[in-house]
Amino acid sequence: MADYSTLLFDVRNNVAYITLNRPEAANALNAELAHDLMEVSLRCEEDPSVRAVLLNAAGKLFCAGGDLKSFAAQPKEMLPTYFKKVTFSLHKAISRFNRMKAPVVLAIQGAAGGAGMSLACAGDIVIAAESAKFTMAYTRAGLTPDGSSTYFLPRIVGLRRAMDLTLTNRVLSAREAHEMGIVTRVVPDAELMATAEGLAKGFAQGPTRAYLGVKRLFAESATRTLEDQMELETEWIADMGRTADGSEGIASFLEKRPPKFKGE
Repeated sequence: MADYSTLLFDVRNNVAYITLNRPEAANALNAELAHDLMEVSLRCEEDPSVRAVLLNAAGKLFCAGGDLKSFAAQPKEMLPTYFKKVTFSLHKAISRFNRMKAPVVLAIQGAAGGAGMSLACAGDIVIAAESAKFTMAYTRAGLTPDGSSTYFLPRIVGLRRAMDLTLTNRVLSAREAHEMGIVTRVVPDAELMATAEGLAKGFAQGPTRAYLGVKRLFAESATRTLEDQMELETEWIADMGRTADGSEGIASFLEKRPPKFKGE
């Protein structure tokens, strides 16, 4: 268990557990939490034992967004610099989570607002409790979005819906977020962590490099032509043919037995 001031971090059985740990502040994002997220994202990316990531939060709320109290505490002339400090770390963290080989599973309870909703948009798999709520919330505070939401949200829900959610700050139920594709699965509140952890543990026993390929292929698809994307698919599947997991996956399928992937 590593020590951080705003979150808990631990690696068990190839799963990295990251818990936002500012429940007294609704896990709101300040410069310290953003920096800690960046630090653990780098650790997850560089630790070869990490084959899945589970991001969750302590307390009743996942993340209420930016820490407005910390914003208000800054001298007016220093607030832009503080925003840059927060977004520098947060954006580095999201970039690393998005590009690392390990699938990133989010477990969301209570509210995911502002930066909390941005984190949800950036996750690979998002499990929400039935009682969870989602809202962009930025313009309500006279601010504009950060945390990658203007990149991911339009790709998930379409430009018109993304504009609507961001300009009106509509509050979505977990079911509505699921219907829009923001949430992967909705489960009873009592089953949230068990479901998310079960998925993360399953990924941790899976073909890790294949997961990396899936993440990279989808990330590239928005900016490539059909032919370019298919060439990239060819390169990736050929590369998987060189891996131990690729050979194991084919052999286990033909032998009608569960595969034993090593993440190699």
